[in-house]
Amino acid sequence: MKKDYPTLLASRFVRISRLISFATRASSMGLSKTFLWGFFLGNLPLLQASQDVPEIQVNHFEPKPLVIRIGDLPPPFATPSAEKPFQKAPLPSKPTLNLPPGFTVTVFAKGFQSPRWLAQAPDGSVLVVESYGNRIWRIPDPQRSSLPASSELFATEANGLRIPFGVVFVRGWCYVACEDRLLRFPYRPGQSTLSGEGQILAWFPGGGHSTRSLAASKDGKSLFVGIGSWGNVGIEPAPRACILRMNLDGKHPKVFASGMRNPVGLAIEPKTGDLYAVVNERDGLGDDLVPDYLARVHEGDFYGWPYAYLSPSLLDPRIRLDNPKILRLIARTRTPEILFHAHSAPLGLVFLPKETTFPSPYRHGAFVTLHGSWNRSVATGYKIVFVPFSSDGRPYGFYQDFLTGFLLDPSIPLTWGRPVGLLALLKGGLLFCDELHGIVYKVDYVGPEETGQKIALDLPEKVRKE
Repeated sequence: MKKDYPTLLASRFVRISRLISFATRASSMGLSKTFLWGFFLGNLPLLQASQDVPEIQVNHFEPKPLVIRIGDLPPPFATPSAEKPFQKAPLPSKPTLNLPPGFTVTVFAKGFQSPRWLAQAPDGSVLVVESYGNRIWRIPDPQRSSLPASSELFATEANGLRIPFGVVFVRGWCYVACEDRLLRFPYRPGQSTLSGEGQILAWFPGGGHSTRSLAASKDGKSLFVGIGSWGNVGIEPAPRACILRMNLDGKHPKVFASGMRNPVGLAIEPKTGDLYAVVNERDGLGDDLVPDYLARVHEGDFYGWPYAYLSPSLLDPRIRLDNPKILRLIARTRTPEILFHAHSAPLGLVFLPKETTFPSPYRHGAFVTLHGSWNRSVATGYKIVFVPFSSDGRPYGFYQDFLTGFLLDPSIPLTWGRPVGLLALLKGGLLFCDELHGIVYKVDYVGPEETGQKIALDLPEKVRKE
């Protein structure tokens, strides 16, 4: 991997200062010193650029359906609000991950500094986004047989990057969504770097949740941008806690959907063209509140934050509701299609392309990375799950574990990985990045077609009847 070490070292100090700034802001949001120090120590950048990664061993398991129902949720404060930030474990000498039968996982690329997002350019090259280092790396030949792959710098602060996150390519342009701005660069397949500082198409509010995810509409005529809230619970003006829609030139931005505390992963379902989003819900109401979710998002949808959650009848007791206008808004609260365990922190979201090498049942559904909890007494997340869809492009109503094994002790929690970005390669395989050890992994299917079909179609009886 081609790395400029003096530049990388200097960027470490920049990132540490940003973490301190985050801690200051987070303190004002009501998070305790226990959480803040755990977050800070767990996110200190590694000074080594690379390390040997042992071959990943795979245990196979039979996925079981997981269903979270609104009717089974406890009332607010049924349990104390736990503060258990993760503790980072070193890479195991014999790392083992768990996958359904027929799947393998290998190290695709390594040596990154907290990689947060992945994208694929029209020429097939893979981009790895280091948000806190203000860098995007390019892996020019993801199909090469020799791994780990090498990478080269694609964009830096000199290109105007300010905490970059989402990247999409549309009609000869490369779009990069940063915390406070949307940038556009001219792009030709095969080019190894972006040129210039880029055209600023839009400005976003900074602070708080800094991820700015991107998705292009199926017709390629507009962009969706996810913008999270500043805090955990509180009334904030748009575009906070919203998904914006705008033209490709950044003009005519408008709120597409609202009431979504932190919509991170955005993706277009390939059959229907519908927009889906995974959302990080609020904290502080107990172990099992509020479930995070996957939603099929329509224009004008409202998802409750900060007043209600998951339903018009489920109200956040920390918010005063004495305004008739707010009560009318609460009545519009939509129930998402899929609920995940509370505090799982879903971030990455992808649908597989039709060219995928995965078995047929996995071609209908969404893969989601669960970054992992800090606000539960027993941790959840730190894994990848699969949400099966029917052939007409609608979720069945449950999800399954797909890749587990990073979380060593949920009571601490102790983990050697935190999955973030996901990428379905156009010519087979699923990539995901782990921000703890700076590794991009690749999941492939090498088993017989019938094995995968048998596993993924094991639907729960209730769902099967419906």
